[in-house]
Amino acid sequence: MIFPERLRLGLNKRRSLPVVNSVLRGKAKPYRTAKRQSRIVALSVCTFLCGGCGEGARRTGIPAGAQSVLETAIEDIDAGRYEKLYEEAADEWRRDATLDQSKATFRTLHDRLGNVRTRSFETAREEQTGTAPIPGHSLVVLYQTSFERGDGIETFTLIERGGRWYLAKYYVTSTALK
Repeated sequence: MIFPERLRLGLNKRRSLPVVNSVLRGKAKPYRTAKRQSRIVALSVCTFLCGGCGEGARRTGIPAGAQSVLETAIEDIDAGRYEKLYEEAADEWRRDATLDQSKATFRTLHDRLGNVRTRSFETAREEQTGTAPIPGHSLVVLYQTSFERGDGIETFTLIERGGRWYLAKYYVTSTALK
């Protein structure tokens, strides 16, 4: 035998391939690499298959019903139809703010930022949660928006109730608001 120590050290449970270990001297062990890769693949497949099953499941995209509500809300905001927007909003919105508070907020946004020049879709995330801030089936849509007096990010949060979508939250993040 060329490697007489193989039989003796092969019994050690921590070193199942001593010849390979002594030859490689600190390099990755081929048999372990294959095991690790198969575990990673198995974990990835499990995560992928189970990811949409639990509470808090997320996916990207905009459902058809939500798309039309979102487009109407954007048109109402751009046209200054704040009362209509408030009346068609979700109960969560009306619980958090009165009509006068909502109008005042929109006027402040318009006074500081001006009209919208361009609005570019950034991302949409659909969620199903049982916890706050908005429990249930919701959709968070972000737009990168250029206003007359600065740039910002518009965030629209829609919620589904009884098969219909409603605007539940709207806010703008911009350095021009400081």
